[in-house]
Amino acid sequence: MKDPWGNLKIGASATTQIKRKDFGLNWNAALETGGVLVGDDISITLGIQFVKKV
Repeated sequence: MKDPWGNLKIGASATTQIKRKDFGLNWNAALETGGVLVGDDISITLGIQFVKKV
């Protein structure tokens, strides 16, 4: 689509989840309540936009 200044734009978004232990990130700290400080699943969200100036 074109913006009000005539620049052509395109956008995309993507999401994924990874397990941090798959990348060797094993550090964690136990909390007094019995849980752990850092979860195993990491969410990654990308929002990108490209602009072609005319």
